Amino acid sequence: MSLDFDSARLHNRLLTADHESWRTQLRKFLDKEVAPNLDDWDENGKIPDEMWAKAADIGLLQLGYPEQYGGVSEGIDQHYINIVGEELARIGSAGGISSTLLVHGIGLPPVINFASDDIKEEVVPAVLSGEKRISLGITEPSGGSDVANIQTTAKAEGDFYIVNGSKTFISGGMGANWVSTAVRTGEAGPKGVSMLLIPMDLAGVSRTPLDKKQGWWCSDTATLYFDNVKVPKKYLIGEEGHGFLVIMHNFNSERLAMITAMEAAARCCLEEAVTWAQERKTFGKRLADHQVIRHKVALMKQKINATQAYLLHLTEAFIEGRCHPGDLAMLKVQASETMEFCAREASQILGGASYLRGSKVERIYREVRVNAIGGGSEEIMRDLAASQYKL
Repeated sequence: MSLDFDSARLHNRLLTADHESWRTQLRKFLDKEVAPNLDDWDENGKIPDEMWAKAADIGLLQLGYPEQYGGVSEGIDQHYINIVGEELARIGSAGGISSTLLVHGIGLPPVINFASDDIKEEVVPAVLSGEKRISLGITEPSGGSDVANIQTTAKAEGDFYIVNGSKTFISGGMGANWVSTAVRTGEAGPKGVSMLLIPMDLAGVSRTPLDKKQGWWCSDTATLYFDNVKVPKKYLIGEEGHGFLVIMHNFNSERLAMITAMEAAARCCLEEAVTWAQERKTFGKRLADHQVIRHKVALMKQKINATQAYLLHLTEAFIEGRCHPGDLAMLKVQASETMEFCAREASQILGGASYLRGSKVERIYREVRVNAIGGGSEEIMRDLAASQYKL
């Protein structure tokens, strides 16, 4: 039974030499630019601004986006994207990095897939080069996952929409130049929801940081306020009243990215626990020689293997365009439960060492809840899965 972090990819025979070359390039970048600084960034509550340009230099920001806008898309499949999540987890579940530095992964697709060509030309190259930033604005103070009941309004007046309302828990919200925002342009329910790209330098826009978080300390998280903001109608994303479709189109890729990161974070916990158990001695023998510890390791590996197999299956389905949202919902629950279980068991094996800042397990443990809630809570995911299978 191979327990090291890299053993996971050996089971994926679909990875090519090009995939592994990208992993090597990315790993060198993260080991040099991120891993040595991660604890300091967490304590300081922010990522240095120069990281966007550095990430663009190695192609991290551009990965999977259209070449015509400065992206890197030829030959890029979902396995390349999964590698990003895996490598960030390897250095200690750097969720605060991905939720800010890579938040364009959820903010930009609505623009690329549904906005006008003029808006794409204005926004996409600037974001992919690291010059400007974009976030996604869905969650509101009145509710998070009930997307059909968006309260922020956008009333048409001439060539503008007048936007009033607020958004909260917005990743990258303080630094964003644009926010792809869910607004209500019509009747109650999903048919009255639209998506609007809001430039954050417009009059009437304000924002406050949410900096007292359980995890993702270095992430930029904000509450946004819109007070009679005049947004030109050219910034409508897709058709009016079709915002729910735009939002749903985003969810599969977001959840797959979260699943990949959670499965890899669980592997990181396992590796940390095994290394510690092999080196630490209690009662005259290694921790690894105590049956109770060996059983913990075996059960962690069992849950990781099951989650990993499910992930590889759905990744292929996603690439082929046949990924069922009910399966993704169930796997997201399985991944968050596996991450939480492995973080707990690794913490038990490491003991007090896992309670100190600077421990990978400590950071992963405090990132459990945001993964179990963000992108659709475990409870809502189960209900979504049941509804998808028409129960």
